[in-house]
This record gives sequence, C-alpha cells and structure tokens, in this order.
Amino acid sequence: MAFLFNKFQEAIKTLAKSPSFARDPRHLQFDADVNRLFLYTSYNRLGKHSEEKDAEEIIELASKASVTDQQKQVQQNVHYQLKHICKSMDSILRPDTKDPSQSPSDAYNNSRRSGLSLAVGTGVAAANKPAVPATRPLTRTELSNKFRDQFGYTLDIKPSLIPHKDAGQGLFLSGEANVGAVLAIYPGVIYSPAYYRYIPGYPRIDACNSYLITRYDGTIINAKPWHLGGETREIWDGSDPVDYNTTPPINPESNSDRAWRMLNKPLQKSGSENFGDVLERRNPLAFGHFANHPPGGSTPNVMICPYDFPLTEKDMRAYIPNIAFGGEEPVTMKRFGSFWFKSRVTGSEDACASEYEVRM
Repeated sequence: MAFLFNKFQEAIKTLAKSPSFARDPRHLQFDADVNRLFLYTSYNRLGKHSEEKDAEEIIELASKASVTDQQKQVQQNVHYQLKHICKSMDSILRPDTKDPSQSPSDAYNNSRRSGLSLAVGTGVAAANKPAVPATRPLTRTELSNKFRDQFGYTLDIKPSLIPHKDAGQGLFLSGEANVGAVLAIYPGVIYSPAYYRYIPGYPRIDACNSYLITRYDGTIINAKPWHLGGETREIWDGSDPVDYNTTPPINPESNSDRAWRMLNKPLQKSGSENFGDVLERRNPLAFGHFANHPPGGSTPNVMICPYDFPLTEKDMRAYIPNIAFGGEEPVTMKRFGSFWFKSRVTGSEDACASEYEVRM
C-alpha cells in the first residue's frame, strides 16, 4: 500500500500543475482540493488488498474526470465510510444490537444495571418533539475507547503543542488511521447565506467566536454551541447561552465599531424557525473545530472535505452532529445589493451540509 500511496502523491503533484485546473484563479484551490480528495478517498476505498492496476485506473480517472464528477465520487466515498462508522456505533450503543465486545454475562448485567437510565426519554414524545431512542449508558470516554477498538483510532482533546499563549486546546489522533480516512466532523449549526443575519454576534461574527468555518459554497458552520458535545443521545437545538452582543470582542473596539455593532444586531429566531434533532452528543469524531494549523516548519496531515449528508438516511442521522438553522427544508437565496432574501423550494433532495477532516 505504501508504494501505491506514493503513486497517488506523484499524481497529485502532476495534476495540480495541469492547465485544466487553472481556468479561473478563484476556483484553483477548490479544484485542486477536490482532486486531492478524489485520490485520497478513492485510495482508502481500495482497501488493503488493492493492486497497482487499481491505483493506475483511479489516477487516470482523476486526470480525465471533471471536477463535478470527482465531487460526486468524493461524496460517495465519504458516505461509504460514514455508513460503516454509523453501523459500528449502533452496535456499540443500541441495546437491541449485539455489542461484539461484550460477553453474554456482561450484556445481561449491563441491561439490568441500566434499566432505569435506558427508560429515560423513551416514553411518549411531546407533540412537537421526536422520541429519543434508548442507548447504552456509556460515557463519552468509554464510547471513544470502544470506537478505537473497532477502527484503530479515536480523537483526544489536549492542550495544543503550538508555542503560543493563545494556542488553547488542540486535536490529537490516538492510534493510527489510514490515508483517506474520515478523522473528524465539524459539528454545529449550519447557516446558509439566507440566514447570515441570525448568526450570533452579527455582523462581527468572528469577534468573540473562533469556532466558525466557511465552506466554498458560502455556508457557515458555528461549532461554538456544540463545544465538547455531551454524555447522552438527546434532542439538540443548537442553542448557545452566550450573549454575543454583551461579550466584548477580543480586540479593542473603536467608537465606530461599537456603533456599528449596536445598529446591526443579529435577528432573533422566530417561532417558525424552531429546529432540533435527536443527535448522539457523545460522537467521538465531532471535534473538527479543535483542529489547529500546524506549527511552523511542519506539514498538515489532514485536509477539509465538504460533505452534504442526505437526510433520507434516517439510520445515520443521529451521528451527524449538524443542524440547519431555519430547519432542513431547501432554501434558495436571491441577492439584492448587499442583502439576501430567501425563498423556499420543493422537489429537491434534502441534505445537511458539514465539513470533515480527511487523513492525508
């Protein structure tokens, strides 16, 4: 596999210099990233029994396929991995699914011990709230360890090794992951351009929030409400107790900045914009927002992969730690000057946008 990986690395260098990837400088980085993701995730999907001819075929496809076709394949490759991850998580967490790591006696004792805790949240749901299915009462750490037993890696949050006073926490891989593997998910609330004015702290949305990321398509994901997740599977509505308008920004404000912030307060969510989904808050991969830039002199070992999760995959939904502000009905945006207006549409497949960290 090491030999095949080296072939992919050489292909990436060659294709990045191709004139077909320099038609528009604005799209250059995006096109190059899609090409790399196509090669990395396809390489991962080949598996350990792949042969050199398989790698050669993928490299040839990468040189001929359009960026749109490569994007579609990347989506399929990531979804293939996630489906396997979600099924394995179910085997660990769902009491109606056999946990291969438990002996029969352990499973019996666990079911007796957790009878009361499993019953919490499984009664009749409120009229406007979904029911929370029963799960085994594992802590987030226990789930993370079991995940590592099955996949060979998990994630740890520890003080960053970057020599800077504001470095904060960092994301560390515990174990070993194959090239092209999905390592982390960027969790949080998704804002399309139609909902920018609802982002806490608008218009200076990054003044008090370093857990924001913007996708190439303009979608913004706010991970601050998610933070470290939780210890249960629960209905999560993306609420954040921080009042961004009363929190002073990190950098000193001028009088004009203060006036601008007062006159451009974020819009408040109305009753018609309520949302919430049953999500697994213990998800051991939902820590993409803790990934830092590498220190000087070192090379990044992960890259961002935009991924649109199809909401039709109901069995996987609990493990996708993202919710769309304004609900998950498709929205189209129209722009007039500097203002965005939304108009709802029907007939298209629902999807939940997210960002993933892929092993390079």
